[in-house]
Order: sequence, then C-alpha cells, then structure tokens
Amino acid sequence: MSTILHLSDLHFGAPFLSDVAEAVVDHAEALEPDVVVVSGDLTQRARMEQFREAAEYLQRFSRPVVVTPGNHDVPFYRFWARFFAPYAGYRRFIESELNTVTELSGLVLVALNSSRRFTLTNGRIRRSQLDFATRAFEDAEPSAVRVVVTHHHLAPAPDFIGGTVMPYARRAMARFTRLKVDLIMAGHMHRSYVGSSLDFFPGELQRHGIAIVQCGTTTSKRGRGRERFRNTLNVIRIGEGTIRVAHHAWFGELSRFMPISEHVFPLGARQYLGERSAAEIGVAK
Repeated sequence: MSTILHLSDLHFGAPFLSDVAEAVVDHAEALEPDVVVVSGDLTQRARMEQFREAAEYLQRFSRPVVVTPGNHDVPFYRFWARFFAPYAGYRRFIESELNTVTELSGLVLVALNSSRRFTLTNGRIRRSQLDFATRAFEDAEPSAVRVVVTHHHLAPAPDFIGGTVMPYARRAMARFTRLKVDLIMAGHMHRSYVGSSLDFFPGELQRHGIAIVQCGTTTSKRGRGRERFRNTLNVIRIGEGTIRVAHHAWFGELSRFMPISEHVFPLGARQYLGERSAAEIGVAK
C-alpha cells in the first residue's frame, strides 16, 4: 500500500494561513505518507521571500516532496522578470528542474510544468513535455503505478465555475491513455473534486479510466465555489487493485483536518489490457 499526501495552492504571501499550515505538517506526521505532492501555486506573487518561506516550509516534511510550478509562481506585475526570468525564484529555492521524475517503491511520479510566462491564468502541456513523460514511463518498472502531476486541470469542475480546461487537454489525455497512466493530480481550481477520464473524454479515449484528482487550496484564504473559505487536501492510498481518494477539510473549531468524503477507482489499465500496444487498442498518439 502506498500513500500520497496531496497539497496544492499554498499561496505563501498575503492569503497564506500559517495556523492551517502548521496543522498540515502535524497531519502529515500522523499519516506517514510515502510522498507529499504539491501541485503548484506555492506563492501568491512569485516573490523571492515567498519562495524562501515556501522552501523552508517544505523542508519540514519528513517524506519526499514532489512539486510543480503554478501560474502564481510566475511574476505577475514584474513584466521584465515574467518574460526573461519567469522561474528564477522557483529554480533558486524550490527545484532547479521544471519537469521532474520521482521513482519510489511501486510508484513513478512525473511532474509537468503547465504554467506559461505569456498567460496569466491558463496553462498547457507541450508535446516536448509529453515526450518527457513517455521516456519516464517507458524507463519505469512495468508494475509501477504511474502518476502525472500538473498544476492546471484536465477535467472541469462539477460546478463549472471557471471550469475551462487547459488547451490541448485532449491531446495530453490521449498520450496519458497510451502510456497507461493510473492517476493525474492537479490543483488551480481551489476546490477538490475527482473524476475519471471516462467521464470527460469519449471516443478512442474510452479504453480505460484514468483517475483525475483535484486538490483545493490547502493553506490560503482563496477557496472557491463550494469550498469558499475552506482549506482542503487529499489523502490517496494505492493498493489491492484500487486507488482510494479521501478529501480532508480543515475544521477551525477542532484545529485539525478531517475526512469529508472518499472515492474509489479501479487501479490501472494494465490489469485489463496487459501489454497490448497503442495500435491494438486504437489510442491516438
């Protein structure tokens, strides 16, 4: 059994809630996850001091941490920095590489930077990044659970508020389907929800379902929609043929995170498709 603690949209800066952040560290120590995933927006305005504070915070987790940048991790008002050094703070304090591969026992996590210097909110995944993911998964152990981490969402929120998915989402999902990805984790929407690729991508992508897991804002005041003024995180347990996703919400009166819902998905395409090729199952590249 593998456990992933999924955090997102920390927003170090004015919206950051330090008391909630302290509780997240305590929650992580109690859960003892195999890995902590932070799916973007570590900062509010991509300032050096905000990245420094975020880095110091992440160092407090006793488990491996996988991160990816979000649109707020690119300078907003400082246009010179935005165009010519958009990831200077992120690279200096958080992670030198924007696309990463992390292999743990039974897991391979590919984090892809979906933020872009020329767009303020939306993002996308380029073909070169899909090729990066292809190489990573092809080099991984065949039995490893395959996880993709991005900031921007590939599936719309159930309330459809600001729910437009990133451009070329279908192209990315086609590649992830071909690669037999098991789980996609993201943030950006500031509310948690789950779904299956089978719900959103018909046609040739209906060969197997990829679990899509969104995290709300874990430590900021910027919850949206049904999670307005709420803070959430996900606890994902993988094993025994299933992916179990538990949404945990912050209850201020209790000063702790508590589970509020649980969702179960069958694990992976490989148990259904074996080693059949993309051509055999009709999945587009």
